[in-house]
Amino acid sequence: MSDQQLRQHVLNLLSGRGAHVDFDAAVADLPKHLRGRKPEGVPHSPWRLVEHLRIAQWDILEFSRNARHVSPEFPKGYWPAGDAPPNEKAWDEAVAAFRTDLEAMQQLVLDPATDLLARIPHGDGQTILREALVLADHNAYHVGQLVVVRRALGAWPEE
Repeated sequence: MSDQQLRQHVLNLLSGRGAHVDFDAAVADLPKHLRGRKPEGVPHSPWRLVEHLRIAQWDILEFSRNARHVSPEFPKGYWPAGDAPPNEKAWDEAVAAFRTDLEAMQQLVLDPATDLLARIPHGDGQTILREALVLADHNAYHVGQLVVVRRALGAWPEE
């Protein structure tokens, strides 16, 4: 496998369009009044999941490219304080920031100057390849949760 083929495989995985629903589909057309609702027996609202996805992705991206980055306190710093967006713009801002940071990670992976297998100098053995795979895995897991929450709220299109 060539370097370019590996980069394309990782890019495909990051896009989330392989074997499951992607982020954009999971957040599409969710009514505003349901964004802060938790279905009975489910620990997270759509807002909590979207904001968690955004924060964790931002942290992985910044760790991957910024030696001075300080991660949030784990686990508290990776989740929003409440179940609902704090204001009307927060949802759209979180969705936009998620997309921007995903694009930045994809560009980092696609950049031929990025050695995917080199140890990140400020890490303890991580590589950009590992961080991209962790990000793709984390996103897939929580996007799946978001779909389940939407189904439980009656806000997922019938198949």
